Amino acid sequence: MDVERLATWMDGAGLAGTGEPIEHRYISGGSQNEIYEIRRGDLHCALRIPPPTAPASRDDGIFREWRIIEALDGTDVPHTRAVAMCVDQSVLGRAFYLMGFVDGWSPMGVDQWPEPFDTDLGAREGLSYQLAEGIALLSKVDWRAKGLGDLGHPDGFHERQVDRWTSFFERIKGRDLPGMDVASTWLRQHRPIDYIPGLMHGDYQFANVMYRNGSPARLAAIVDWEMGTVGDPKLDLAWMVQSWPEDTQAPEAATLSYVDMTGMPTRSQVLDHYADVSGRQVDDIDYYLVLAKWKLAIVLEQGFQRSGGDEKLTAFGPIVVDLMRGAAELAETTDYKR
Repeated sequence: MDVERLATWMDGAGLAGTGEPIEHRYISGGSQNEIYEIRRGDLHCALRIPPPTAPASRDDGIFREWRIIEALDGTDVPHTRAVAMCVDQSVLGRAFYLMGFVDGWSPMGVDQWPEPFDTDLGAREGLSYQLAEGIALLSKVDWRAKGLGDLGHPDGFHERQVDRWTSFFERIKGRDLPGMDVASTWLRQHRPIDYIPGLMHGDYQFANVMYRNGSPARLAAIVDWEMGTVGDPKLDLAWMVQSWPEDTQAPEAATLSYVDMTGMPTRSQVLDHYADVSGRQVDDIDYYLVLAKWKLAIVLEQGFQRSGGDEKLTAFGPIVVDLMRGAAELAETTDYKR
């Protein structure tokens, strides 16, 4: 990172710490975006930027993320504070933005739940309820008033899903997925009870939130907005619960997900909490679960087909098959008719 160029830009943007040295630390990153911790005087923030090898379109994605977190300022949605956006690629080579640094922890950054959630199952319940509450509050944001009317294409959202994602699948296809035809046909023939467009995250799960330190569980921020759009917020809900164990007291609850789900509320309890906070009905959740499993299978299949020996991406292979099979089985057994 060229800290001299960054300092000059920050001075020009009128940010705190003018003239003081910049301390920076690499936090995380991958093929999508990189994150650095930045300290300068009283300013403590995080810098989010695409890696140098990322395609040029990733800069547009950075600006998209910025628009969302900026729009969330002043809302009840836990989010990182919007600090400043830079579209001038001469500064660091890519577009980037600064956001407030979150003092907390991510479920993806720990090998097990931190204290007291590692042993206190009663406290652990709050992690789930807070997770559900995050997108419930997100669904209530007035996206038009926040200037996000052009962020997505909410009209015809459900009518487009099957055609759009089957076309995507055909472009990356390397094998047939058992159950895909069954689930695709079912989705073409069904619709949700109601559809109220709203702001959605697009990949909502434990991996993409941060919690504040200590107990009780408190959601600090929803993060990683690269798939954010205006669509159907209840798809976020289904994405979150599509692999939720039916019995969170069973021994296998500890291994059914990348986090230990032992002692968590049941899926029904989480759905009820979402409904209470969001004001949206969840009686049609089976429709969204079929859609979430079906769509996630296709998204992960792209990674599997492009794995090139990468163990993490290769591991998607059987997960994709299970997801698509689960979508087809639910489609064949649910009594949802609409």
